[in-house]
Amino acid sequence: MDEHRKHDQANAALPSAQSLRRLAISESGFVFDPMSGHHFTVNETGLEILRHLQKDQDLPGLLALLGQEYSVGSRELERDVLEFAGMLRKFVGD
Repeated sequence: MDEHRKHDQANAALPSAQSLRRLAISESGFVFDPMSGHHFTVNETGLEILRHLQKDQDLPGLLALLGQEYSVGSRELERDVLEFAGMLRKFVGD
């Protein structure tokens, strides 16, 4: 599989920036979707990921940014980010 196709598939796992921008997010990590009424809380890392995704950050760029900030292996980081993204996709119905 070529790199461009892998890149597209990885980004398809992310919720759209448009759907994430509608969320109300407090500095403490409380997340509220005014369309559905659903809410949850994220930790500091989840809050950082959400902020980047709201700005339409792609997966490779997000992993690079987080990899510079956190001491974690690249495979583990990607797995954790994709797991979080999957939870977000379910939350926003994306």
